[in-house]
Order: sequence, then C-alpha cells, then structure tokens
Amino acid sequence: MGNTTQKRLIRKLELELFLSQIKSQPSPKVGLEQYTVSEVVAANMLYIAAYTNGDIVDKSVLDLGCGTGRLALAASYLGAQFVVGVDIDKTSIITASYNSDKSRPKTRVQWVLADISAVTGNFDTVLQNPPFGVQKRAADRKFLEKALEVGNVVYSLHNHPCVDKQLIRQLKANPSGLVQVEPSPFIEKFVESHSGVVKAVYAMLMTIPRMFDFHIKMKHDFVVDLYLIKKQERRK
Repeated sequence: MGNTTQKRLIRKLELELFLSQIKSQPSPKVGLEQYTVSEVVAANMLYIAAYTNGDIVDKSVLDLGCGTGRLALAASYLGAQFVVGVDIDKTSIITASYNSDKSRPKTRVQWVLADISAVTGNFDTVLQNPPFGVQKRAADRKFLEKALEVGNVVYSLHNHPCVDKQLIRQLKANPSGLVQVEPSPFIEKFVESHSGVVKAVYAMLMTIPRMFDFHIKMKHDFVVDLYLIKKQERRK
C-alpha cells in the first residue's frame, strides 16, 4: 500500500515547494564551497533522474557531499528505495538530520558524517553537487572518482567552463530552464579514465544569494552543467 503514494507522479512545482522548506546551511564555510543548490536546479536535476531516466523511484540513492540534505530528501520524497547522505561537515549533517525529522521522508534516509573517501558499497544512483574547485583546484574530481566507484549512474553538477552570455539569455527565455550542451573535454576525459561515459549534459541557470563578505552583488546568476554519467562495464 505504501508504495502507491511513492510512485505517484509529483509535479515539478510541488517538488520545488518541498525543496524550499529544507533549511540551508546556517554557517556556510567558504573553504568547503557550501553553496546550497537552488530549488529550480535541484528540481530539474531530480526530475530528469526520476522521470526521464527512471533512476530514483525504487532505487538505492547516494548523495555525496549532501550538505543539509536537499537532494537526498527530495530523492526520498520521489520514492527512492533508500537514501544515504554523506558529508564531512558536522553542522551540515546536524541540519540534514533536523530537515529529515521535519520533512518526514517517505523512505529510509541515513546520514553519515565522514569524508567521501570512506564510502564503500554499490548504489543504483549517485546525486552530487560537489565543490566546483574555485577555492581548491580540482575539488570536484575526487567526487567524480568516488561516484563512479560506487554508483551505476551519476548525476553531477559542475561549473560551466566559461561565462556565456548568449547561453544565459537562452536559459532565461527557455520555459524548461534547460539547454543541452557539449561536455567539457577535460571532464569527459576524466570520466572515461574512470570507466564512465558522459551520456548527456544539461546547462541550467543557478542563482545564489550573497553569502560571504567577498560577494559584491546581492545575488549572483551563473550557469551550471548537470552531467548524466553511466558506469561502463569493465572488460575482462
């Protein structure tokens, strides 16, 4: 009986509303690049995973660098079989646990305070909004490597390689908020070297509020790329 509600098609606006009620990081650390993924980007990401590709409902899901649990809890809301969220930051895990109690996830969600290098096992789907490497160069590579080690399918957000004003205008004019783009050659090569293949890349507009002293504007718009990556079977 319980599964019938989990498998109900959830509208994107309903998902955005759910995401907006999840408390974000109360004291973000610049060194960890703790930017909360926006409701619109998270909803698009989860919609593609759940309803375009069938990678959430009744699947085991891992949220690497889960922060306060936004992607993990939304995966549960959409009907994942079970979800694990991992983060190195204690405040994030405490907040994620609070969000979990408040939102009452439909399926089991486990929070783990650890470096992602400690993660083992196998998951159907990995969701991640890794550090983009602005503060620590190539910080996202460690996440990609781990995701491909433990996941069959990976949905990973990365900074668009350049400031593309035409693409920003295109995204603002597109009702879906998505434009399919070519992968970064560097990320594509890295993925292939770790037994993965990039299946698609979707550009989206992310808006973040002013969070740190060095932020000049009250809000900042920039393009993020959602990579859909599948693990290739290793040839024997």
